[in-house]
Amino acid sequence: MAVIIEYITGNYIELLAMALGLVSIVLQIKQNLWLWPVNIVMVSLYIIVYIDARLYADMSLQVYYLIMSVYGWFYWLYGRKNRKDQKQVPVTRTRKKVWPFLILATIALFVIISYILVNYTDSDVPYLDAFTTSLSFVATWMLARKLIENWIIWIVVDAVSVGLYIFKGLFPTTVLFLVLTILAFKGYHEWKKELNTNI
Repeated sequence: MAVIIEYITGNYIELLAMALGLVSIVLQIKQNLWLWPVNIVMVSLYIIVYIDARLYADMSLQVYYLIMSVYGWFYWLYGRKNRKDQKQVPVTRTRKKVWPFLILATIALFVIISYILVNYTDSDVPYLDAFTTSLSFVATWMLARKLIENWIIWIVVDAVSVGLYIFKGLFPTTVLFLVLTILAFKGYHEWKKELNTNI
């Protein structure tokens, strides 16, 4: 029992961030506006966790998440394009002409983040950290815009992150990302139902 208490007291920030991450994904699946303020608190906590674990790209991603949480909150509130019959921004597919930009953005981010991590940090997993981070940058923007394909990218990011966090010994976060991988499949199917009703 003493070991458990010691672990909780030594990792309470990560455990709280993990709990908020689970709440966040449920809110995301339900397209609940509270997703964004919960995200703001969660990512603030994960900035601390990732600095301590020397996952600098993931840490910088949390800063981006803060910015995108404010943007997503605003867009979900006011991005209805004055459609009086709609209570919220609808789920849509990513247009074909947008995909090349998303792919180029992902590649450019990977190259830049990898270079910084290899040359200017003591990261021991620079390429894997850069891979999940670059995809997450793009997926977060897609989430804020309610593009259904964001879920597919999150499935890849979450599954790869499970291995990364096991390696780094971030076990509560590993559990979180195992659950997130499963919930990302559910999120895709739930959003697809709405997408089909909007067609």
